[in-house]
Amino acid sequence: MSAITAAIQKRILVLDGAMGTMLQRYNFSEEDFRGDRFKDFPHPLKGNNDLLSLTQPQAIREVHDKYFEVGADIVETNTFSGTTIGMADYHLEDLVYELNYESAKIARASADYYSAKDPKKPRFVAGSIGPTNRTASMSPNVNDPGFRAVTFDDLRIAYKQQTEALIDGGCDVLLVETIFDTLNAKAALFAIEEVKEERNIDIPIMVSGTITDASGRTLSGQTVEAFLISISHIPLLSVGFNCALGADQLKPYLKRLSRNTSLNISAHPNAGLPNAFGQYDQTPEEMQVLIREYLQDNLINIIGGCCGTTPEHIKLIAEVAGDFKPRKILEE
Repeated sequence: MSAITAAIQKRILVLDGAMGTMLQRYNFSEEDFRGDRFKDFPHPLKGNNDLLSLTQPQAIREVHDKYFEVGADIVETNTFSGTTIGMADYHLEDLVYELNYESAKIARASADYYSAKDPKKPRFVAGSIGPTNRTASMSPNVNDPGFRAVTFDDLRIAYKQQTEALIDGGCDVLLVETIFDTLNAKAALFAIEEVKEERNIDIPIMVSGTITDASGRTLSGQTVEAFLISISHIPLLSVGFNCALGADQLKPYLKRLSRNTSLNISAHPNAGLPNAFGQYDQTPEEMQVLIREYLQDNLINIIGGCCGTTPEHIKLIAEVAGDFKPRKILEE
């Protein structure tokens, strides 16, 4: 049994909050994103947060440290867009292995430091595998519904490279997250299973989808139950939802999930819904009240935050999570 599988049976695990929200506080310029290494790179690089693992590694380490400091059990690697598909926007496809490997190493060093400080509470690294900016189920062209911007094989190959680098860098668990198109996720899961088989290893997998609006469906049209069924052929550590909605709006979908699965359930909602300026206004105190309701209703085993959440949010979430026992798992 892996250490994280053992830990999740004893307590509710706390995932970190938003990486992007924290990096915005640094106000990095184009020059900061480039660093010395990419000083003369012919394309703009500002906005490529994954690249900061190479050009501003101390900032990435600081963010991980801040989340562990306030009680997080798991931090996510800074690799949300870390595939050749995601990096194509910046002409940095050749860097994908290095980006994922170095990001995992930074998170691993932080986790090891805090585990050594408190050996009774081991800290973990989740390799963040984002959805890419293309969808395999739907056409981006309304006039050509049969067209696809990416194939299953394109995705599988890209995810496989990312997976290998995240494992090599020292991740404890892989988190396929913010899934808006389940076919993309299936490609990621297929790639992970390929790597596990080739290397004869077993690494826990978390899967986290995104309910995009009040319809209660993913962007590619699946209900909670359909999403669950379509990924349940893979042995998973947990299934859950993140992003798109705040804790309040996400709760009914977590209830539906908890009624239908014997897997652990994770949630990392946004700090409410964005305001007119695209910012998140929900305070840590407001979010803590909503998360307490999750725990009282026995909905979750892993809890954290997505867009707009900060160490202040995670501190209060960790405090309330410590008051509850892990969600009881349904018997099959």
